[in-house]
Amino acid sequence: MRFQILDIIPYLANPVTGRQVSPAERFDQTLELARRAERLGFDAISVGERHAGRFLSSAPSVILGAIASQTSTIRLQTGVTVLSVLDPVRVAEDYATIDQLSRGRLEITIGKGNEVAQFPLFGLEIDDQWELLADKYALLRRLWRETDVDWDATPYTRAQHATTTLPRAFAGAPRVWHGSATTLASAALAARHGDPLFSANAIQPLRNYEVLVRHYRDEFERHGHDPRFAYVGAGSGSLFIADSTAEARELYGPVYEAIVAATNVPGNNSPFRDIDHAIAEGPALVGTAEQVIEKIARFHGAFDHDLQSISLPTTLPIEQQYEILERFAAEVVPVVRREFPTTLWGEGDPYATRPAVHGATEKDAASAVSAHGRLVAAA
Repeated sequence: MRFQILDIIPYLANPVTGRQVSPAERFDQTLELARRAERLGFDAISVGERHAGRFLSSAPSVILGAIASQTSTIRLQTGVTVLSVLDPVRVAEDYATIDQLSRGRLEITIGKGNEVAQFPLFGLEIDDQWELLADKYALLRRLWRETDVDWDATPYTRAQHATTTLPRAFAGAPRVWHGSATTLASAALAARHGDPLFSANAIQPLRNYEVLVRHYRDEFERHGHDPRFAYVGAGSGSLFIADSTAEARELYGPVYEAIVAATNVPGNNSPFRDIDHAIAEGPALVGTAEQVIEKIARFHGAFDHDLQSISLPTTLPIEQQYEILERFAAEVVPVVRREFPTTLWGEGDPYATRPAVHGATEKDAASAVSAHGRLVAAA
């Protein structure tokens, strides 16, 4: 299994102590998290995107550009790029720039987003969210794969005439994952294009996400794609590792329960309202290292996933977050890697050669990605 750290950069006070860092300090924490993740051997660092609510992640391309300049091997991802509200030309330009700066380390995850309030901010209708996503992604695919693109206007995208976006990506189009949280639509879109799926697995019961992943795999094969490339990623709730369940409950329980109690997003609230329920059945990775390993194994039993994403409890003091991160890297990652091997970013994965740090030249990497593209139905 591969491991990713996701920071959607929530800007929240600790609900128990009331302490809240400044925005500048919060951004520093995200950059330091990326540097530490690379040193600890994580495979990827992901930055979220939100345009409503208490988050500082409205400009993930800027943050990933900073991370690219301060790291050299870790892969850079988004979680998610809210393509439904964005201009595909701008997305193609921004993320190709990051791909060049990082020498091919970029992969993005697209989705319609998790904030209903973002659509009016951009003058869009939430009822169009799925059509916006599908149409804009079809255009983005062409902009990253072709030059002199002609595109007829649709209700969701502007016409393009002989459009070539610059810069081009480092070595062929970066891989695009699709975030799936509540409906089958994103899973179906990923399967249609032969792209990997990223299951949110962050709030609802495991069974809900299992249904999405199963639908994705069925549709992936129905569209004629090679099942070897039906890669799946899975998120999780907050991570907290302690020496005992009782210690985890005592130290993190009040914070978890206060955050859950203060969260009121109709249709998107966690049913795991207390820490004991969250530890026993929820997606939160809370408890001893052995409990965290067991829960990731439970995820794998449902998803057969290749990439595990974790998120730190960002309202806690930063030193405590780093201690949790180091324990996860030392006590959890080696066990799970050994138990659940994957070809993702390794031998058998055509995208494994894209980063220059893995010995790929621009020509070689573009050739490898192109070869994979011939296995995937064009859309």
